[in-house]
Amino acid sequence: MARVRNMMASVAFVAMLGCSVALVAGFFGTLHPAFDSFAHFRVHLAVLMALCALPLLVTSFRLQAATALLFAVAAFATTSNALPVPRLWPVQAAYEVNPGDQTVYPDDQPVYRLLQMNLRFNNPTPKKVLSLIGRTNPDVIALDEVSEMWTTELGYIASAYPYRILCPYPNGVFGVALLSRRPFAAGTQPRCDRRGAMAIATVDFGGTDVDVAAMHLTWPWPRNQSRQIGGLSEELASLGETSILACDCNAVPWSAAVRRVADLGKLTVVPSPGPTWLYIKLPDFLRFAGLPIDQVFSKGVVLIHSVSRLGGTGSDHLPVMVEFSLRPEEKKPVDEDETATASVTQNGKFRS
Repeated sequence: MARVRNMMASVAFVAMLGCSVALVAGFFGTLHPAFDSFAHFRVHLAVLMALCALPLLVTSFRLQAATALLFAVAAFATTSNALPVPRLWPVQAAYEVNPGDQTVYPDDQPVYRLLQMNLRFNNPTPKKVLSLIGRTNPDVIALDEVSEMWTTELGYIASAYPYRILCPYPNGVFGVALLSRRPFAAGTQPRCDRRGAMAIATVDFGGTDVDVAAMHLTWPWPRNQSRQIGGLSEELASLGETSILACDCNAVPWSAAVRRVADLGKLTVVPSPGPTWLYIKLPDFLRFAGLPIDQVFSKGVVLIHSVSRLGGTGSDHLPVMVEFSLRPEEKKPVDEDETATASVTQNGKFRS
């Protein structure tokens, strides 16, 4: 019996050690994309390492187990700012909800909605997608995996969303699209990157122009996600001073890949609403074990109020709804030493 216990303890120790090596590797994602691939599973690895360490606390490996537990907690803590982890202290409300159809925030600015969805290229229930759009009535929709079948399906809502751009991907599967109820800004044209992984349009939100982008990245290493981000660097850098980007990044918010996207576009990563992707053959009650790989980025006068997951529509990703408003531009204070002179011409005379 003692031999069996010792063998089980040894197995748990080896598993704990393997998890720790993978966790450490994930913190060096900037050195090589292979390391960043481990970062995507940081939460899973931390939990698994802690579970392996707990029974070892009553064995000769107790010192190593205690160290591993501390490391697991520290590693998990690095993800807490990016995930909706429950807090033990009260949080001040960011806005107030008033009765009626429209939510009004303290600055009395209108609130807009952006819906981000990975449609899934072969979704067997496309009508669920159209029904969700009809129920939620977003201002702008950012779509991923827009295959040929979706070109037809999205045509059914052309009257509701007349402003649009569809960017086909070379394989006919991973295209992106932007649909808008609000007009594109006068004098601008929506555009795609050269491979159809990113769509950008300047949308007129009540007189304020905002660059809205949809982007779909491929899988991490050993796939070519890192190279793809490099290829999109010009498009990301071209985003205007006020922008919002919705992305199926196939990368978690604490990964080097997502930080790189944010840096290239001078964007801020919005905290994730939680796991949005789950292997499509798994039941939804295991969603907590999925990955938060659908990200929202913003900059400029965009003020994000909420990011939430909606019900499934036949994809392996959950739709994400973003509510935001636009801060009024602050007037620059006039320097006391600065004088302004107004000049007019009246009746042929020059006055100042």
